[in-house]
Amino acid sequence: MIRRRQFLRGLGACIALPAFHSIGLEKLLGSEASAAPSLATTASGAPIRTAFLYFPNGTVPSAWWPEGNERDFTLGRSLKPLEAMKNHVQILRGLNNEPAESNGDGGGDHARGNGTFLTGVRLNKSATDIRNGVSIDQEIAKRIGHLTRFPSLELSCEANRQTGGCDSGYSCAYQFNISWRNATTPMSPEANPRLVFERLFGSGSAGQRTANLERRRQEQRSILDFVSDDAKLMQRRLAKRDSEKLDQYLTGVREIESQIAKAEKFGNPADPNVATPDGVPASYADHVKLMYDMMLLAFQTDSTRVATMLLAHDGSNRSFDHIGIVEGHHDLSHHQDKADRIEKVIQIDTWYIQQFADFLNRLDSVEDVDGESLLHNSMIVLGSGNADGNKHSHTDVPVILAGQGGGQLSTGRFIQQGSKPLTNLYLGMTEKLGITDLERFGDSTDRLTNI
Repeated sequence: MIRRRQFLRGLGACIALPAFHSIGLEKLLGSEASAAPSLATTASGAPIRTAFLYFPNGTVPSAWWPEGNERDFTLGRSLKPLEAMKNHVQILRGLNNEPAESNGDGGGDHARGNGTFLTGVRLNKSATDIRNGVSIDQEIAKRIGHLTRFPSLELSCEANRQTGGCDSGYSCAYQFNISWRNATTPMSPEANPRLVFERLFGSGSAGQRTANLERRRQEQRSILDFVSDDAKLMQRRLAKRDSEKLDQYLTGVREIESQIAKAEKFGNPADPNVATPDGVPASYADHVKLMYDMMLLAFQTDSTRVATMLLAHDGSNRSFDHIGIVEGHHDLSHHQDKADRIEKVIQIDTWYIQQFADFLNRLDSVEDVDGESLLHNSMIVLGSGNADGNKHSHTDVPVILAGQGGGQLSTGRFIQQGSKPLTNLYLGMTEKLGITDLERFGDSTDRLTNI
């Protein structure tokens, strides 16, 4: 059953709204609120959001790991952008992605690191005979997806996905997907911000949404123009504080729509030989920010409580010209201990962390229905399936857990977890969501309780 939410409606538009104090939690959620729901819900009645974010090619461990003890620690150089958000995160050390190890299968560490990150299941090495496992986000979505408009949201910043065989004979499906419905079926992520925007705010079938978008383009109008009458009626129902909140929210939606329109107008001049879809910014930095913004809007409006995002596929050889690095990331990650190449990898890792920190800051600035922030009521994992990019190792993989999970997580810590499966973390997170029927997952051995 989908809980009743507040929407602004108009021709071809259905704008989901954040929660308002004027309406109240009981009216917002409907009769379910009085039934004291516990699944993916905080003690105060607010939703708990869960996201899994993937960055490629491992790290330079010496620049990643903090120094110090659990509560008194100094962030590693790559993690310095998190300094202002330090009290909202946990740096987890000692988690292993063992299913990504070779174990006689030869090369393919990028496919294995990427494909196993959320499944904990060994991959079948074949370009055509795909076999993986159900990913943790989909296990969660099976149990809580009925609470929201969309059971889950899959995003990617890879606009040009490949098919067939990729890394050392492994199917490209392993490298371009982190979310899996079942052993043979990945949940294809959306890389086009426009299509995500239309899915969240357009109404009707996919074909109807496309037609409505074309109409808005021809008339040079915003999607908000089609809900203006409903917005005015809503304003009259809201107290001053919530009226201001609605203005801020709609302004944010309009700004994002404008950024997408700008991307559609200017296309992708960086590589004219690549057919980049309309709506995908030419700038990778802009693309990453827009996709983070899409996730924030989905969480803010309780359109979904489960999301994944592939920032780039493992093995990605993307250059980072915008920070002065023209060499490919993958090539640099095999630095062979050369100082100049190590320095550039550290700068790339730091850039990814800066984007993550900015996202966390935006989550923390948005008030939720219970007066806490969206970040407080979230559990956000950022990590990579490879540990040391130079060695293709999968032991001690880099993992950050952000957000307080509605008050259930103890943040502001650097935790030495010993040597445990990464999947133990996922089981620990499901317990915080009120999911009690998932006793094992992937290669898990137990629930991680120290989070």
